[in-house]
Amino acid sequence: MTDNWLSDTRMSYDIDASGYAEKVRGLLDRMPYLRASLAAFAEAVHQAGGGAVADIGCGPGYVTAHLNEVGVDAFGIDLAPEMIAIARRDHPQLRFEVGTMTALDLADDSIAGVVAFWSLIHVPDAAIPGVLDEFRRVLRAQGSLLVGFHVGDETRHTSEGYTGRPINVDSHHRRPSQVVDWLRAAGFTIEAELVIGPGEDVPGAVVFARNES
Repeated sequence: MTDNWLSDTRMSYDIDASGYAEKVRGLLDRMPYLRASLAAFAEAVHQAGGGAVADIGCGPGYVTAHLNEVGVDAFGIDLAPEMIAIARRDHPQLRFEVGTMTALDLADDSIAGVVAFWSLIHVPDAAIPGVLDEFRRVLRAQGSLLVGFHVGDETRHTSEGYTGRPINVDSHHRRPSQVVDWLRAAGFTIEAELVIGPGEDVPGAVVFARNES
């Protein structure tokens, strides 16, 4: 398998960073179940003793900022430098880094939690196990993982961004059962699943998991 999806995703989000940032501005204010999932994740992190949390695929940093507002020591990692530039501009008090979920620049067993909110959607099926292995590598024992994704059975290609400029990115819609199977195969314990907007054209889902070892 080639890594073209990585370079295509980076390029696309660099091109469309400002448009995407505007699209998700205020999103959590409009999505109570997403806020609730982040609150439950924050509680799990606190109950396990607290510590740093990585928001992987953080985009413009709105989830990172929300987690900090609810008392989590969260920092953001994103593939696209332009996204990180916007995150640093909008949230200068927080830590943001350019990086890839396929090879995280984090030590083994070093963080208390990982959030991947609609960032695994751009990872092809064949690369998912390696990404989840990375998440588990950097999580300490009893560390929490929260994954959010589009629900479905298709891959949608996007060739035009929110700014109207050409991009080249795929979004993979998956069934919660498939995501759960991948997580279990990577050694995670599943704690909860939630489907959001089950009657919508593209529902969302979040899965809570824990690194028991």
